Amino acid sequence: MNTHPYLRAYMAGTVVPSLALLVALTVFIVTRLVLQVPIPLERVIIFPMALVPNAFGLWNILYVWSRPHRHLPIGLHGALLPVILASIGAFSAVCGGFLAIGAHGVTWFQAISVPYMVVALWFLGAVVLYYLVWKYVVGFLNQVLGIA
Repeated sequence: MNTHPYLRAYMAGTVVPSLALLVALTVFIVTRLVLQVPIPLERVIIFPMALVPNAFGLWNILYVWSRPHRHLPIGLHGALLPVILASIGAFSAVCGGFLAIGAHGVTWFQAISVPYMVVALWFLGAVVLYYLVWKYVVGFLNQVLGIA
């Protein structure tokens, strides 16, 4: 009997970002509608809502597929994902006109300037967060589903 390990890997991978996006969408709605923030956040939130859960699922399929060939701990495997997502996100934001890259930092929506040091710290934080999520949550879900 076929146990469909890749389907289970995809489903285990999409749980965490799907739940996180519910929280992000709630924060977005409160920020945009209640606090009346004039920055067009709806143009930016579409990218994570469309890409991140699918990326987590596909990344977990890649982990399950590559496990017999190369044993990379799941936390390190997950910590590589922000590099890919940040690259795709930055490229899309520059092409879409949401992000401008300058000499001293990046500018979002021609309104919010962020120095490169802050961008680097946020990126490092994302790598650590992804490491922990993949090591403890996605790894646990993989064990529960019998694909670890």
